[in-house]
Amino acid sequence: MNFKINIPKDVKLVLDTLINNGYEAYIVGGCVRDSVLGKSPKDWDITTKAKPDEVIELFKKVILTGIKHGTVTVMIGKEGYEVTTYRNDGEYEDNRHPKQVEFVSNLKEDLARRDFSINAMAYNEQDGLVDYFNGVEDLKSKIIKTVGEPKKRFCEDALRMLRAIRFSAQLDFDISNDTLLSIRTLKDNIKNISKERIREEFNKMLVSNTKSIEVLKETGLLEYIIPYINKTYDFEQNNPYHIYNLYEHTLLSTKLIENKLYLKLTMLLHDLGKLKTKTSDENNISHFYGHAKESVLMAEKALKDLKYDNDTINKVTTLIKYHDSTLKTKLSVKRMLNKIGEDLLRDLIKVQRADVLAQNPIYEKDRILNLVNVENKLNDIIEQSECVNLKDLEINGQDLINIGFNKGKEIGQILNYLLDLVIETPNLNNKEILLKIAKNKLMS
Repeated sequence: MNFKINIPKDVKLVLDTLINNGYEAYIVGGCVRDSVLGKSPKDWDITTKAKPDEVIELFKKVILTGIKHGTVTVMIGKEGYEVTTYRNDGEYEDNRHPKQVEFVSNLKEDLARRDFSINAMAYNEQDGLVDYFNGVEDLKSKIIKTVGEPKKRFCEDALRMLRAIRFSAQLDFDISNDTLLSIRTLKDNIKNISKERIREEFNKMLVSNTKSIEVLKETGLLEYIIPYINKTYDFEQNNPYHIYNLYEHTLLSTKLIENKLYLKLTMLLHDLGKLKTKTSDENNISHFYGHAKESVLMAEKALKDLKYDNDTINKVTTLIKYHDSTLKTKLSVKRMLNKIGEDLLRDLIKVQRADVLAQNPIYEKDRILNLVNVENKLNDIIEQSECVNLKDLEINGQDLINIGFNKGKEIGQILNYLLDLVIETPNLNNKEILLKIAKNKLMS
């Protein structure tokens, strides 16, 4: 294939230094794949016949990032470039790491150990594109295939099963049948992969393409990532507001929400509590009283298990907690604003919109119009700088102490009492008026 990649000058410097000193060297993997697709690569990895100690000799600053696997990082200015010696991975001991690696002198052997054909291409300006495993053809066909036998590749490293689905999501490619079948067969091996690694692949899938959730379901991997979700697959909701089963509703609402990770996670987990709260009335209509509270507990457990950071967990669980709350009046908007703040309230409106759009369309118009009105009310409250929290109250703890209140819990209780009054009646947010109300409270 007559194909030219514009290699950045620092990367070219590393390649040229290796080649001019008698060592084969190529850019390899994702940067080649992205270049063939016409995308700008984020990372530039280099593979070479030179051994790590020979690479170290040639460059001023080298960091020993993964020397036991033949990888060092060459620093050019402030940028680092991974340079890995051609290698053959030995036997894998834990479905993830080779016990040992063996350096080889042949580029084809090095490329043969890689995961997918689209990631097993190499390039330099002298030889052009090196594509022993039909990576270009698979890019044209929009298909994910392993290099060699899929079962062997996935037994070596079980994370590759998730990577296959992630690449499929990011590139909007299909996965070849034998690759998909092997994932189904070996899905249990995912237990050997760290939660952090699973989480990182899952995050990339969620923000790329919701179809990845379907592929995870189809292969049986989804229930390893989100416990209980397999129980939603055939869970009928039997309620006039719903035309989809619980899984279908979850998937659609996840697809419809804005493409931010914590919002995607919110929709994926927002209704899990329905599995534990389903009741039926005399007309065989199902109800799910208290499901938001139960969903919070289940979501928190799932997110902690995957080692999500506290900020993400807090955002997701707060949005789930209030996803079913009724917002209509200006007062209800102000009370919610007091509880969760402006940013999360704007997110909550997005969550409720996605939830409604994934339900029965008969009720959609009025409920979406209501959310538009809620957003307008929120904008008015913000523009008018109406008081919804203690910091905007025209009176503080010291003012209360000055008129005779005791320090401690009582101050907080009175301030919250006054804030409640101001939220209901904004005109009361005046220092003299509030002091008068507080004095009356003190004397009563």
